[in-house]
Amino acid sequence: MCGIVGLFHFDRHRPLDRGLFFRQNDVLSHRGPDDGGVYLHDGVALGHRRLSIIDVSGGHQPMWDPELRLGIVFNGEIYNYKELRQHLEARGHHFRSHSDTEVILASFREWGAACVEHFVGMFAFAILDRVERTLFLARDRLGKKPLFWWRDDSRLIFASELKAILLDPSVPRLLEPTAVLDFYAYGYVPGPGTIFRDVHQLPPGHTMLVGPHGVSQHQYWDVDFSSVDEASNLQQNAQRLIETLTDAVKLRLRSDVPLGAFLSGGVDSSLVVALMAGQLDRPVETNTIGFSESEYDEREYARETAELYGTQHHERLVSADAASLLDDLSWFYDQPFGDSSAIPTFRLCQTTREQVTVALSGDGGDESFAGYRRYIFALAEDQVRRRVPSLLRQGLVSPLARLYPKADFLPRPLRAKATLTNVATSLERAYFLSLTQKTYPRVLSPDFLRGVEGYDPYVHFERHLARAGTKDPLGRLQYVDLKTYLVDDILVKVDRASMAHALEVRVPLLDHRVVELAARMPTRYKLRGSETKVVLKAAAEKLLPKRILEREKRGFTVPLPEWFRGPLRGPAEGILFDRVGGYSGLLDTDGLRGLWYEHQLGISNHATMLWQVLMFEAWARRYLSAPLALDGTAVRPRPSRPSREASPQ
Repeated sequence: MCGIVGLFHFDRHRPLDRGLFFRQNDVLSHRGPDDGGVYLHDGVALGHRRLSIIDVSGGHQPMWDPELRLGIVFNGEIYNYKELRQHLEARGHHFRSHSDTEVILASFREWGAACVEHFVGMFAFAILDRVERTLFLARDRLGKKPLFWWRDDSRLIFASELKAILLDPSVPRLLEPTAVLDFYAYGYVPGPGTIFRDVHQLPPGHTMLVGPHGVSQHQYWDVDFSSVDEASNLQQNAQRLIETLTDAVKLRLRSDVPLGAFLSGGVDSSLVVALMAGQLDRPVETNTIGFSESEYDEREYARETAELYGTQHHERLVSADAASLLDDLSWFYDQPFGDSSAIPTFRLCQTTREQVTVALSGDGGDESFAGYRRYIFALAEDQVRRRVPSLLRQGLVSPLARLYPKADFLPRPLRAKATLTNVATSLERAYFLSLTQKTYPRVLSPDFLRGVEGYDPYVHFERHLARAGTKDPLGRLQYVDLKTYLVDDILVKVDRASMAHALEVRVPLLDHRVVELAARMPTRYKLRGSETKVVLKAAAEKLLPKRILEREKRGFTVPLPEWFRGPLRGPAEGILFDRVGGYSGLLDTDGLRGLWYEHQLGISNHATMLWQVLMFEAWARRYLSAPLALDGTAVRPRPSRPSREASPQ
């Protein structure tokens, strides 16, 4: 895995700041400590930091085609590069290395922008055409690899991480107020925007062409929930799935460096390990994370799978050291990131990197195969909604929902406010309400809230729902999750945590062929009553015992409520209440203090919102109050080689 950065001046005669560009490249050295290369010429700069996985001795970037016309910087892996290479060789292309990077270059020569349609993999890359003086940017279908960009009237800058763009002092760090509100609602900043005004992300499944006369984007892929195969039965779908997954795992075992897996003991990661064990001639290296708080700890389940398949198993216990990670998390994530499972993910990547350089994970199964329990609740509420006439819902249920108290201290069956609120509105709006925070108006200053009055974070749901292409309730919810929660939370969490430790993570369940296959399956093969992942479990039943398949999903949760009342209390108070308005200047300190005391007294559980505020403030202290430092963190997996300048000439 790697880091990339680039600069394109629309006027080729504009001078390049060589020193600044080297710093921009080297600030990404955690993503690629093995090698660094820079090209600067003709108003264009390309930078690359390399983590060597395929063709370790070769593959230096920027890489050039034989005619020295096309140059590439690439972050990711093309898993089917061997098959593509054979095809391209048959069409007259010649190769000088064994790297997948050179296969991308040859594919671009053969198919142009359509080359991305041939790739099975995760990628973000830029190809410079020195003759046409154009820059072609591409991001993989599901957004596993990041790609940020900023432009003004004279130039465009792109990079794997925001910090490389922000090192340029002429790039303004202007907060986007609606993105701040989005963060406090979702716990992350939904793309394609960012927390900074005028800094953007290239959306998943998109390409961008940059030339002397401007910039254009093109969408080359989207998941299609409209072509459901109703004729096939469960066993046929299960067989197709296991065959596709087996091939997805096989492709992801291609590596010239040590390789292992994350293992939680759930269905997804256990199935990945089972398929790995069936294809490797050595024990799989597995890694898991646990907590001393037993209700959050899943190590015993991971041990079952590890023993079943004879893996070399490693465990790490996560203690309440979240405060010590705040600086590192805020540095590596670039934007405010409020998902507290970033803590164990960071530690999991850290311990995994001690054994291997590449790890396979089970991420993606919940989105494609309806593994979240929230899908069950959403569809159950929808059944009630369909049975209650609209006039009755608006005239009775909606007022009742407003009057019903929010009482976290009551037994769960009596906490009916959320259910009443959801039934009174649409399926999609109800799902949005179930996923987002409601208490953020209490922690943000009245002045700030007045400035974003009328803005509704639901706009991101609306934008994606307009493109969902299906009326199926589950399909619409899955589509939105794939476009928001998966790409901007789950994949961001794993990319930044793994790259902080120079670890590559591969995700077989997010092979686009698996995602497309799942989208074509009827809802009944994903959800059946209260049973989730029906077809995935059917596909796995010959590989995993029933106790694993039938185990209730727990999720990667963190004991934040207890930590905020215990070891995290002092450090959190020091950040949250150090100054009126916080480091960001956006907080209502009195309102925040009210939330804090309610949590400390056990009146309400505000751990999620408190963590989001804490992460926003740690990020603001890092990115808003002082210039960025090149060595912004103590986390250094190994010494990095300095970048070197190279020319194709």
